[in-house]
Amino acid sequence: MTTSDTHTVAVGDALPATVIESVDPARMKTLSALMRDPNPIHFDEKAVVAVGLGTRTVNQGPTNVAYVVSAVAAWAGGVENIVEYRFRFLGNVFAGDRLRTGGTVTAVDETANGRVAQCDLFLEVIDGARVLAGSATVRIR
Repeated sequence: MTTSDTHTVAVGDALPATVIESVDPARMKTLSALMRDPNPIHFDEKAVVAVGLGTRTVNQGPTNVAYVVSAVAAWAGGVENIVEYRFRFLGNVFAGDRLRTGGTVTAVDETANGRVAQCDLFLEVIDGARVLAGSATVRIR
């Protein structure tokens, strides 16, 4: 379902979950270079150990947000239908983690620019904790 099915978007609807099967440490290293993020916890296991975060490298926060935004965009019929979003980081995502995105429609409103849905969103480690919580306003077409 996409939000183009306007008659079916209602308070309490769950957004389709997206599963990220495994956070790839090689991709973290590449993204670290592309984002010019010099923090070694994203690509050096020894740095992770030195700061007491375990033994697996830590995924970048913007990448975690992107997992959720991509899932919302797929549901909304395109990123252009996301009016705004906000997130709060609750924990770390580590190399090899299996993740799930999700969300719930909390309100449907008529605005001067058309109908919008307010959604609560999350990212969680499967069989683990929630690592990201947020909200979005999504245009319903």
